[in-house]
Amino acid sequence: MASAGTRELPLDPKYDDYDFPTIAPTPQNGHPGHTTAEQEAQLFQLRSLLEAAGHTKNLDTLTLLRFLRARKFNVELAKQMFIDCEKWRSQYAGAGVEELVRTFKYTEREQVFQFYPQYYHKTDKDGRPLYIEQLGKVDLPAISKFTSQERMIQNLVCEYEKMADPRLPACSRKSGYLLETSCSVLDLKGVGISKATSVYGYLQAVSAISQNYYPERLGKMYIINAPWGFAGVFSMVKRFLDPVTVSKIHVLGSGYEKELLAQVPAENLPTQFGGKCTCEGGCQLSDAGPWDDPALVKPPKWANKDADAIDNSKLPGPTEGGATHTAPADAAPVGAPQPQTLS
Repeated sequence: MASAGTRELPLDPKYDDYDFPTIAPTPQNGHPGHTTAEQEAQLFQLRSLLEAAGHTKNLDTLTLLRFLRARKFNVELAKQMFIDCEKWRSQYAGAGVEELVRTFKYTEREQVFQFYPQYYHKTDKDGRPLYIEQLGKVDLPAISKFTSQERMIQNLVCEYEKMADPRLPACSRKSGYLLETSCSVLDLKGVGISKATSVYGYLQAVSAISQNYYPERLGKMYIINAPWGFAGVFSMVKRFLDPVTVSKIHVLGSGYEKELLAQVPAENLPTQFGGKCTCEGGCQLSDAGPWDDPALVKPPKWANKDADAIDNSKLPGPTEGGATHTAPADAAPVGAPQPQTLS
């Protein structure tokens, strides 16, 4: 299918109330501002089918285009993906995703980050939120004293929601064009077989949530400090991945600084990765970025509690002294791997 030229994104006034740019900066087929007449007809068809099935939420144009791109504009597959996602969103953690993100307090964040830093920090050169994860520092026995895997996953879900709103809209306003993805840095320094296997269950769970319920959110990924042999393994695995996904992933060894700094401005990259940023109190806890600029950020839509919002009384509280407080069995996420308590 030929790529379309830049054109105004057709919006539906019933669902589309964007207050940020809606045209993607580069001409990628199927992206906002670069859709064909056929793709726009498929978008209309998808929305009509979902309305007929009784869906009323998240039917805006940008969201539906992401689901269509994730399923190569196969309307039936995109429809099923969307329906599965909405079911999961309504039931996750026994309260639903929107109620979770409104009320979740990750009070153990600073303690957990000593052993597994995962955070958003400023932007890359294209204006996308920069996400950093240090897998090599993982110490599950230490983390289990402060929290459970269930709460770690819930925190990641909340961070996915906050990336969608308010982070990406704020970044779009600052850049002057639509941004829908993040730039991720996965640091594997110190990762060995034992660490990789010990955290496999957690990574499997969050990976499934990301792929199934937050499609088309990865812009670029830099895997740095990749151990010997990792590139060879990845070269075999990528044969089974979508070429578009493969093109976004860059596997680098210990000499990663030049390539990473070509994508991330030095002033935005923490010094431990070769940058110049030294946020007061530490970059990993600063949450610095366009989303903390009052001139760019606006209250996220999920902050507006509906009159029929789900009661959050079943949400698990913070864990102290290694004791794990879990949600009832019927609160398990639908379609996602069953969270397990860290051990």
